[in-house]
Amino acid sequence: MKRISEDVRKQVLEGSLIRAMLVIAVPVIINSLIQTCYNLTDTFWLGKVGTDALAAINLVTPVQNIVINFGSGISVAGSVLISQYLGAGRKEDANRMTNQVFSCAVLFACACAGLICLITPALVRWLGAEGGVQNAGISYLRIVILDMPFLFTVNVFQAVSQSRGNTIRPMLINLMGVLINMVLDPLLMSVLNLGAAGAALATVGAKAAAAAVALAALMSRRGELRLKRDELKPQREQLRQIVHIGLPTALGSSMMQFGFLLMSRTVLTYGSQAMAAYGIGNKINGLISMPSNAMGSATATMTALNTGAGKPERARKGCRISILCSVCFLFAGGLVISRPAISRVLVSIFSADEAVIAMAADFLALMAFWAWSNGFYNSLTGLFQGTGHTEITMVSDASRLWVYRFATLWFCEKVLHLGVRSVWLSVVISNGIAALVLYILYRKGLWRKNRVRHKDTKG
Repeated sequence: MKRISEDVRKQVLEGSLIRAMLVIAVPVIINSLIQTCYNLTDTFWLGKVGTDALAAINLVTPVQNIVINFGSGISVAGSVLISQYLGAGRKEDANRMTNQVFSCAVLFACACAGLICLITPALVRWLGAEGGVQNAGISYLRIVILDMPFLFTVNVFQAVSQSRGNTIRPMLINLMGVLINMVLDPLLMSVLNLGAAGAALATVGAKAAAAAVALAALMSRRGELRLKRDELKPQREQLRQIVHIGLPTALGSSMMQFGFLLMSRTVLTYGSQAMAAYGIGNKINGLISMPSNAMGSATATMTALNTGAGKPERARKGCRISILCSVCFLFAGGLVISRPAISRVLVSIFSADEAVIAMAADFLALMAFWAWSNGFYNSLTGLFQGTGHTEITMVSDASRLWVYRFATLWFCEKVLHLGVRSVWLSVVISNGIAALVLYILYRKGLWRKNRVRHKDTKG
């Protein structure tokens, strides 16, 4: 694996950019697909349990995602900093940063898991859930939030591996976790009749197994970057760098997820069927957008490695390749999936409720047709993150939800009186505006100034 990482880095810094992009992105796409299977498996089996259980998970998932996305700032910062140190040939600094990122991530995860577990009932009631939706939501969130330390261990391993250009091992570890989840879901939900709580227990069990393997890999003496007990103690300079790069991403992502939480609350006012449809449409659209997300992640890695090596022009060319590939794929795929007959078949996999199927198919068709705008957004986000301009992605993420989406939602609901379709339209319009704004900032060349400061991080 060490040899593979060295070969990939050489390809990124000196070889064909298209080949380098594919070498990094394809395993990330597969890994993202594998991770998405956690939620898809839960959605499939909960759809058989009932609409209330399905609506409950879709309602409370943004709470979990707020924690995950705030913590993602640590992973993003780690990946960028480690990549730039490796690109500059500073392996000792890269290893010290690996240890600091792990310490920060796990401590953060444990603190958040304990807090959310305590306030879960109040959160679910605040979201407006009642009856069966409320009971299922509380049961699910209180259990599934306990997987945070396991999830962040896997995420740190993924960030460390990706910073070295190695995206295969995280993919294999997540595949193991999903296979375990696929076995536990029907066992706990249907055989033992645990419902939403069974879905949560299955996820926690699968993530714990994956985390154990990831931790063993991070501690292996054969690893190029590995955990060392004497380097896990928080160090001021490393923490400052992590905060400097990671905090904007954390704030932007968590603010975006909090916006999703309020969107879920709005959707629930149209009923549990609308909530179930909203969740199904988002999950399938996540599959469509997966290659674009992976290309954005690969762009961040390639940008950081090339910027650290003093090759910003290769970073720009890599981003343009990423945009072209992403937009073409999403446009072609969107044309197919947006056909009413196809979108209806896809959503009917997850629900037998005719009203849910009709709403979810309408939502999915609309999102799929305009999904190509995400190709611009994800690739350009990777470019700005790779050069440390996470404050730009923070503002962009926050604006996409809090300005463009809620403004569009208000106009469609209050002025045009479009009902639940106001939610569907607000999603695609806000995504398009955000992509346009980020492209304008790219054209202005703001990304060219590298914000990562390469000081000696030895504590």
